[in-house]
Amino acid sequence: MIDHPTRDVGFGVYVHWPFCASKCPYCDFNSHVRHQPVDQERFLAAFRREIAHTAARIPGRTVTSIFFGGGTPSLMKPETVGAILDAIGAAWSVDSHAEVTLEANPTSVEAERFRGYRQAGINRVSLGVQALNDPDLKRLGRMHSVEEALAAVKVAASIFDRYSFDLIYARPDQTPEAWGAELKQAIGHAVEHLSLYQLTIEPGTWFERLYKAGKITIPDEDTGRALYDVTQEVCDTYGLPAYEVSNHARPGAESRHNLLYWRYGEYAGIGPGAHGRLVTGNARLATATEKHPETWLERVERDGCGVIDEEVLTSEAEGDEFLLMGLRLKEGIDPSRFEAFTGRPLRESRVRSLEEEGLVSRDGHRLHVTREGFPVLNAVIGELAA
Repeated sequence: MIDHPTRDVGFGVYVHWPFCASKCPYCDFNSHVRHQPVDQERFLAAFRREIAHTAARIPGRTVTSIFFGGGTPSLMKPETVGAILDAIGAAWSVDSHAEVTLEANPTSVEAERFRGYRQAGINRVSLGVQALNDPDLKRLGRMHSVEEALAAVKVAASIFDRYSFDLIYARPDQTPEAWGAELKQAIGHAVEHLSLYQLTIEPGTWFERLYKAGKITIPDEDTGRALYDVTQEVCDTYGLPAYEVSNHARPGAESRHNLLYWRYGEYAGIGPGAHGRLVTGNARLATATEKHPETWLERVERDGCGVIDEEVLTSEAEGDEFLLMGLRLKEGIDPSRFEAFTGRPLRESRVRSLEEEGLVSRDGHRLHVTREGFPVLNAVIGELAA
């Protein structure tokens, strides 16, 4: 049954584990450090309750992807991960080819757990490597060395058929030449997928404080663009072209869970600070749970779920989100789906103007942003959505 324009994209479950061993100075994610052991049994019971509560609202789904994010999900016991997967399987049908990803930090301790995660049902890992030189790892607040990171990548490659890792570029004092060499080294270990994020100074982080105090600098706009161009050129040359603004993969190795987000599919957000997009009847709901882990825990134990914010999206809001997500992809969007959400077509005059500027192009029934358009993506989306 097609009850919304992107039902065919699939249905995903995002599980947020909010705890980290330490807080990285650039990170604005919902992550928390606890100096006493986390009561995993109690949190597991709450995850089970929230999964069951969500399934009662949207029954009959077939799960096509599951993603454990954080925080640091690799601080979870494999038994905890397995029990959460069992709860998801009890709540909904799970496709036999579902992608099940877990984010992990590449320390030697967590690498030893990989075999346990594989036995629990994880079939893909995403490693937070972030840099391939030790001084920058230290500056980024990472607790691993390059040697440890590459050892963890090697272990992941021996256990999982699919794995990826992240790198951050446009780091303080980084040159395009140094980044190009580091990226070539990374591709030698990556095999099929890399996530490459340009460093930004996020509000409320330690990096913001240091930046405002003049204690760190990041590359200026021209250098940032040069670093972006090097990223595209090197990845294209070595067979990992961009399929999304910050994600590169060999054809067929794209992250299916993230594709579900960008293609504007339906997904349930489980755990502290998780966001979801649920389709009930003819409405798409934007949901968000309580961010503070212990407060979320108490709320779930009391009410069955931790949702504190729920909004019925208007057709215009759905159209805006569809553009915001879909135009991040190299494949772009089918404009007829935008019309199905909003009841109106994209304004032809605006599309044609962006085409003339070389920022978008049309290929059959699809509209996509060009390489020249990606660095100004927000402006392109703003023009089309207006």
